Amino acid sequence: MEAPDGINLRLAVRSDAIVLAEMSRDWIENGLGWTYRPERVRRLITHRETQTVVARDSGGIVGFAVMQFGDDRAHLVLMAVSPVQRRRGIGRSLIQWLLASARAAGMASVHLELRAGNSDALAFYGQHDFAQTLMVNGYYQGREHAVRMVCVLRPPQQQPALDDDWWSALRR
Repeated sequence: MEAPDGINLRLAVRSDAIVLAEMSRDWIENGLGWTYRPERVRRLITHRETQTVVARDSGGIVGFAVMQFGDDRAHLVLMAVSPVQRRRGIGRSLIQWLLASARAAGMASVHLELRAGNSDALAFYGQHDFAQTLMVNGYYQGREHAVRMVCVLRPPQQQPALDDDWWSALRR
């Protein structure tokens, strides 16, 4: 995946969990209570059916995304970019990595939820072929509504064309 100048994408390691958990607390879960604490994030990083990608610059981690893979669909669990680093293409690089991973893994679709009032995120995902599917009232601790979105990668009944070299698919 092509990343913006000065940004390096890589898979997360266990020692990234504290930073990612704090980013989730501050930029995703803000005002809701902290549920993605370091141990939970560490479990996501090490789970064999989850991919956690970080974006780094010379100062450290500036963004991350976590996606869980099922049999036929993937779920984008968390994604955040530092507010001072936004609009540089970091989020685009993270989502492109994950969508390429999902395609390489044969997923039919990628699903996510986000706060209904997050118009910037709605626009961002819309630019990456995600469509709104429904509104879930009180999804976030009974206090905030969520919008569910989906990106269809292939028809569900169509069998995926498996790539022999999974990593080469990420570079496309």
